[in-house]
Amino acid sequence: MAVDPLLEPFQLGRVTLKNRIFSSAHAPGYNTDGTPNERYIAYHEEKAKGGIGLTMIGGSSNVSPDSASLWGQLYFGDDAIIDPLSELVDRVHCHGTAVISQVTHMGRRNVSNDGDWLPTVAPSPIREPMHRGWPKQLEKSDIRRIVGDFAAAAARARTAGLDGIELCATSHLIDQFWTPLSNRRSDEYGGPIENRLRFTIEVLQSIRDATGSDLLVGIRMIGDEDQIGGLTRTESADIALRLAASGLLDFVNITGSSLATEEGLSKAIPPSGTPLLPFLPVAAAIKESVDLPVLHATRITDLASARHAIGSGLVDLAGMTRAHIADPHIVAKLERGEAERIRVCVGASLCINRLHQGMDAVCIQNPATGRETRIPQLVSRSTAPPRKAVVVGAGPAGLEAARVLAERGHDVTVFEAQDRVGGQIVLASRSGERQAELLGVVGWLEEELLHLNRFGGNVDVRLNSPVDADDVVALRPDIVIVATGGWPDTSFLDAGQEYVHTSWEVLAGSVRVGGSVLIYDDHGGEQAPSVAEFLVGRGVNDIELVTPDRLVVQDLAATTAPAYLRMLYENGVQMTTDHYLVRVELDGLRRRATLRNVFTRREVDRLVDVVVTEHGVVPNDDLYLALRAGSANNGVVDLGRLTAGEPQPGPDDGFTLFRVGDAVSSRGIAAAIYDARRLCQHL
Repeated sequence: MAVDPLLEPFQLGRVTLKNRIFSSAHAPGYNTDGTPNERYIAYHEEKAKGGIGLTMIGGSSNVSPDSASLWGQLYFGDDAIIDPLSELVDRVHCHGTAVISQVTHMGRRNVSNDGDWLPTVAPSPIREPMHRGWPKQLEKSDIRRIVGDFAAAAARARTAGLDGIELCATSHLIDQFWTPLSNRRSDEYGGPIENRLRFTIEVLQSIRDATGSDLLVGIRMIGDEDQIGGLTRTESADIALRLAASGLLDFVNITGSSLATEEGLSKAIPPSGTPLLPFLPVAAAIKESVDLPVLHATRITDLASARHAIGSGLVDLAGMTRAHIADPHIVAKLERGEAERIRVCVGASLCINRLHQGMDAVCIQNPATGRETRIPQLVSRSTAPPRKAVVVGAGPAGLEAARVLAERGHDVTVFEAQDRVGGQIVLASRSGERQAELLGVVGWLEEELLHLNRFGGNVDVRLNSPVDADDVVALRPDIVIVATGGWPDTSFLDAGQEYVHTSWEVLAGSVRVGGSVLIYDDHGGEQAPSVAEFLVGRGVNDIELVTPDRLVVQDLAATTAPAYLRMLYENGVQMTTDHYLVRVELDGLRRRATLRNVFTRREVDRLVDVVVTEHGVVPNDDLYLALRAGSANNGVVDLGRLTAGEPQPGPDDGFTLFRVGDAVSSRGIAAAIYDARRLCQHL
């Protein structure tokens, strides 16, 4: 039989990779001091356990003090990195996986009012929109210092045993010299392209002088800035050709779109609802012109996409970075013939969204990623006798609870009142292509339950089966998990709850919406703009989106917000911030909505045909409350044990009762699945 092209070995310089799949460099926000801690090491080691050929660590790892590591990056600017980095390398290597770290100077793509409060630097003193600061123009002495810092960083990488380093030229200092958008110098570092490449060549030469041929050296670069006045595809291809001809590089890693603006970043790290492999043609064009291995990683979410990129010879290595956040065991499952069990990335972008909000990266559907020290990727079987478990509700929390309990070896009965599993995700997916991929979250969970049943498990999923407390107790369960979700909350209104529709009603199609529509968003996520997109797609063209927040879609960061904002602007949606919806009254056949300014408290009225509200949910907890008094633990969760990753106290007799997800409070998919996993993995 022919070998899967993804599983073919590949020679990258002096390093033999065992397959063609890699994870590109990124900073998940797990570090606190610029060195790899145990959480960071375990995260990368898990991908090595899962069979990946190459993992790139250290996204935006800095080499100089005026390029501060403020967002959980590694810091290669002093020797403190060497010993912990050596441990990471050893633990990754023992699984046969190669490891490369990205190193960089971020230039103006940083801030000067944090860390050591040093000024940012750039070829020219031009402000970067993303980080909103004015950099110092680099002096010749600064350039010489930074070139030396790159060499010293490379030497530390070699000492720690890394297989290689990757220079970052994605709107960082190196390619800030390349682009006319940030380089207006008139000396030997500005003007014609050979001058603008001078700094890069000096950096590469200094690295080679410091490390010889012991270290792979590559560069990650933008193939098309896609900015007015920025580098075009043709110019970027010329730069790649010139760098390859220098003889100083072992590989190029091609990505797309400038990261200097939110709009550009949203294209460079595209979310769900966008095409797969958007920059593969850019990478393929550069591969045709350079005699070096070409790596590429942008929205390669599944094996079919990766296989197309590799099997067609368009690139040499396929980067499945967010895909490995969703499932770090992709390669192992492929090798075992279990590709259908891979948990495919749904592009929700929670991981990258959180990073841009100053938090750590977590996955919307895989609660073990980044938490491997407390939550193993694989659920272990209980050593105790099987128990009888009842799960009420088959949304993401209920399905995850059922999956984990079944993996533990218990007999599980799931009751779902609707005619299909999925809960709120089913509704969300109706809003359009941007949310449709979320169905993959429940699709994987549902398929895993079927897989468990095929191989000796006992999970009974009963649809169209609402139950009450007597029904549950009659089954004589040992464990009861209430995952009944919540109901849309309209109680915030002073008056007029009966005159509004919720986002659920609109997406479910239970109400007809037309004419002028006011959508009130007191959530800040994707829910309300998704409703706007849903209505726009059905011909509604008079929409106002109102929020009490200072910004529309305030909880969405740079990778997801721009696409929604573009949609809202393109369709003429009026956006009103800083206003509460206070009450709604009938005015003939229309609705009079009263808004109150957050700051002035002045009230204004809007006369519209329909008012739609999005204000989260209140727990649907009637069943939980009815069962609580008869449970052995009175429904109590030992929070200390839960957060420490330890088992809950066991009762002497009777059933233990727990609730998870929105049945506890309105929090979202990631919290619901996390609730279920960390609770049930010890039951």
